[in-house]
Parts: sequence; structure tokens; C-alpha cells
Amino acid sequence: MTLRHRLAGGWRLRQVRLAAVIAVALAVTGCHGAGLPGSAAPAGAPSAGQPSSSAAGAAPAAGQASASAGPSPDGAAEPLAGKIIGIDPGHNGGNFTDAGSIGQQIWNGREWEACDTTGTETAGGYTEALFNFNVASYLSADLRRDGARVVMTRTTNNGVGPCVNRRAQIINRSGANLALDIHADGGPPAGRGFTILDPVGDGPNDSVIASSARFGSDVRQAFLADTTMPVSTYEGADGIMSRDDLAGLNLTRVPKVLIECGNMRNGTDASLLASARFQRLVAGALAAAIIRFLGPR
Repeated sequence: MTLRHRLAGGWRLRQVRLAAVIAVALAVTGCHGAGLPGSAAPAGAPSAGQPSSSAAGAAPAAGQASASAGPSPDGAAEPLAGKIIGIDPGHNGGNFTDAGSIGQQIWNGREWEACDTTGTETAGGYTEALFNFNVASYLSADLRRDGARVVMTRTTNNGVGPCVNRRAQIINRSGANLALDIHADGGPPAGRGFTILDPVGDGPNDSVIASSARFGSDVRQAFLADTTMPVSTYEGADGIMSRDDLAGLNLTRVPKVLIECGNMRNGTDASLLASARFQRLVAGALAAAIIRFLGPR
């Protein structure tokens, strides 16, 4: 063996020993590279502050319940194990491109209304459709973590529809224990706050009116406790309002409310609604309300 070969062999031995020392250190600290100086985010990771369109795993197809996310990371009991939750993020990002489709008339159980609308937006152009979808994505991840199966009426923000009667049908066919419509309002610019819309008995939903009102009360309580949004100053009574002209409420056969999470036409509310931090707070409050409603009383 030449001197060059002996030196090369010694260098390789030192490298092996060094790698072993590093491996032991990582095992002791539990580090897998995250947070190390210079470590890069994995390819395809969502940008900071934005939810993935498939939060907590691949998003389920519309009308299909996703599989449970499994036990909570800390081993705690899953408060929503065995429950199915319907989430309806209002409107859709592509509605602006197809006025003909969303303008067609559908029967909402009491009267004719448009298949869907574009929704509102802030003065800066942040759309309600995107807000609704982001909150729904955060909420879906929270609910799956707590053991629930989740049904989303739409799983992207670049499509058109579905019509509001179809959304009710998706939830009804899923066997959901509970459902929630997520929206933001386009009210008078001087007005602030959130409003919870309760259904009015209209035949198909008669059996869930009382339970929907209880759920609405839980949502109101959680919203006040866990977010900085006040109750509406311009509609409803103390944050609650009954509606009998919305297919999403009239046609759904499970306990359900619609929440207008704030007023996108008000500057103060708009700055909150467009914030990823506030969207997460909203999702957390809604998850807390769902757990309270479905848990023992």
C-alpha cells in the first residue's frame, strides 16, 4: 500500500467516525435537520402564512369524507373521533369567470335564488372566496387532528360553484353530524362585526332548527372568546340572525349555521380578515364550537 493510499484510508476512517458522532448527537437531541442553520424548506412546501390546499393530507373529493388523521400527536383523546363534519366555504375563486353558470336560478325550498355569487371583497381586492377557503382549510386540519372525518363542498379556490343547492346535497349525503357555512359579509363600510345566520323551519330542515340554534350559540360564544371580532353593529341581534331565503340553510338536514366572520367593506375588519393569523384564530374558534356542540352537555 502506498503512502497516498494509507493517507486516503485514514481520511475515510476519520469521516466515518465524524458521521457516527453527528448521528449520535442528532439522536440525543431529536433533531432531524429542521431549524438547523442553512437548512432549506422541502420542495413544494406552502409559503409561510398560507394554508396548503390539502391541509393535513390530501383534500377529499367534494362530497366524500376523508379518512381520520389518526391519534393526536401528544397522545390525547380525540374529542371528535367517529364524527363527520361538513364544511361549506362559500362561493369559489372561479365564479368571477362564469356569470352564466352561477346566475342560473335554483329552488331553495321556499323561492328561486341564484346558483351562487362571486361573493364580496375588500377595498384592496382580497376576495371573500379566498378568505372562506383559507379558513375552511385551517379548520379542516384542526378537525382531522381532533379525530373527525371532514366533508368539504369544494376543495380548491379556482373552480366555479357548485350551486348552493348542490352543496346542501353533498352534506346531506355524507351523513354529517354537523355542518357549517363559512362566509364574510359585504356590509356598509361603517359597520363592523360577525353575524351567525340560523335556519328557519322550511320542511326538510324542521327537525334541526333547535339544534342549529344551539350550535349557533356555541359559535357565538367561541368567536367572542377566541377572536377579536365583535358582534355585528349593523344586522341581527347580538350577533344572531334568522334567515329563510338561503338554500344552504333551507335544504340541509343536519344542524347547521352560516357565519359571516366580519365585514370586508369595513377597513378594520378587512385588515383582520385578510390576515393568515386571524384566519387561524377563526378556524380555532369554530373548531372549539364544534367540539362543544358535539360533546356531552
